[in-house]
Amino acid sequence: MEHIKNPSIYKQPVILQSEDLTKYILETAVYPREPQPLKELRDATESHPWGFIATLPEAGPLITILLKLLNPKKTIEVGVFTGYSLLLTALNIPDDGKITAIDIDRKAYEVGLPVIKKAGVEHKIDFIESPALPILDKLLEDAANEGTFDFAYIDADKENYVNYHERLIKLVKVGGLLIYDNTLWGGCVAWPDEKVPPHSMPMRNAAIEFNKTITKDSRVEFALTSVGDGLSICRRVA
Repeated sequence: MEHIKNPSIYKQPVILQSEDLTKYILETAVYPREPQPLKELRDATESHPWGFIATLPEAGPLITILLKLLNPKKTIEVGVFTGYSLLLTALNIPDDGKITAIDIDRKAYEVGLPVIKKAGVEHKIDFIESPALPILDKLLEDAANEGTFDFAYIDADKENYVNYHERLIKLVKVGGLLIYDNTLWGGCVAWPDEKVPPHSMPMRNAAIEFNKTITKDSRVEFALTSVGDGLSICRRVA
């Protein structure tokens, strides 16, 4: 997962559900079915100082179902962090499937790498340590890459979500899926400005702008869900 140097700016002010409801969801429908490698990676991430920015486990079952329905062989992930969503994808695509995984911080990726290797899916992953936009632009330099990816997962710097989308919509095929994480930003997208903590304002505003942009984008079918910290699920139709 791409991030900036100050962790406090990424701390969402609230959770979308009550703690009791979140606990119920996790204990009833997530943890009992969570694959052991994902549990191990989640445990390894908890001690990381940036651990709170990882993809929330309650998003895992929905993403898993979507992956199994889509059965993608060529995927891309923008923002990896320690690799929870990356491992989830790797576990749910065919053995000959490939993931282009882009993040600015290889050290964070290496926290989860032993678990990825143990799970036997490292061969599916091409990790690239870099800001994402130059890599996406390089892919688009070759017209043969357009429309060749089946699935994209984006959990990176929110201010660039619109920029990522404009590139990824060309790389993902018609009928493919793009999933963006943190698009409700702790629920504060619905708050009046005066109630939003100053450190949350940039990310909250970026999420609002992105959601408005996607709502108007006729190239995708779009569902804004309250799963985890908000998943925007887009299916390319044009």
